[in-house]
Amino acid sequence: MTIARRNFLKLSAGAASVAVAMPAILRTGYAQAPQVTLKLQQQLPAAAPVPKNFLVPWAQKIEKESGNRIKIELYPSMQLGGTPPQVYDQARDGVIDITWTLPGYTPNRFPKSEVFELPFIAGNGEQNSPATWAFYEKHLKDEYKDVKMLAVQTNGPYLIHCKGNGVRKLEDMKGLKLRGTSRMINKMIELLGATPVGMPVPAVPDSLSKGVIDGALIPWEVTTPLKVAELVNTHTGFSGNRSLCVGLFVTVMNTKRYESLPDDLRKVIDANAGLETSKWAGKVQNDGDAPGLEVAQKRGNTIITIDATEMKRWRAAAEPAVESWIKDMEGKGIDGKALVADARAMVEKAVGPAS
Repeated sequence: MTIARRNFLKLSAGAASVAVAMPAILRTGYAQAPQVTLKLQQQLPAAAPVPKNFLVPWAQKIEKESGNRIKIELYPSMQLGGTPPQVYDQARDGVIDITWTLPGYTPNRFPKSEVFELPFIAGNGEQNSPATWAFYEKHLKDEYKDVKMLAVQTNGPYLIHCKGNGVRKLEDMKGLKLRGTSRMINKMIELLGATPVGMPVPAVPDSLSKGVIDGALIPWEVTTPLKVAELVNTHTGFSGNRSLCVGLFVTVMNTKRYESLPDDLRKVIDANAGLETSKWAGKVQNDGDAPGLEVAQKRGNTIITIDATEMKRWRAAAEPAVESWIKDMEGKGIDGKALVADARAMVEKAVGPAS
């Protein structure tokens, strides 16, 4: 055999081995590439506690546990368009795949969910999470039947962040224009003597700077990314182990998108949904309060705490909001009194008796 022929045979054998190996390489690359891309849009900037400390690591956890077969694209600050009140429908309708949002942005649409927004019902964000998931399991599945529920939780206690001398007693509420989150929180603001102005939380800084509102009811958590401490002078919180009010939040997924996944990938989603995920989200929202308080203290803003004696007056003034809600529910054929009792009992299990 000539040298030329031997070289030709070697080259031919090498080419054949490469040809055999190439499909295996391609198959490996294909398996490692994301097979499912899910779009998650929500209202807050990327630096806010919920996106930074819950949604991003939660997405990364799902990607890892799926063997990188799921890729979750994150779109903070409504980058894909629309407004915060529209984002639930975007997920329901398949415009996006997943969202984290506030049902209270759409009044009367999720009536039973409002119970946790009633005054002096809830504890803090971390404490409330087991109660909110248990309440969802027992009472709210029908309200969210058009989506796949992933987590239900609240934020931390709302404070009154206000310009000027602030709120030190109930009478100081009179004449103030205060941002509220939802129908029932706005009702409570009105009962306490102020004028409620409803708006999504991203609109708060501009509204404060332009004088549209004098203050806002929000937790410390969002004051840092929205730079609220630079726009107000005082921050009024409340003593005791029950919040003036909180907001209820949900993380939901488009049902058809979820059902279209292969069984093993649905199991990955299921493993990252439910009670433990709700507790994670609630803890992130609650832990996010500390940096907001620190920023306000460093700026020299006035931190006010309503004491136990004054609290009794606030409770009495706000209680008609609970009574009004129960009456509203009765008009819808819903036993609101039983829902309030259940919510209070579930919160008390985590927090203890109200003080």
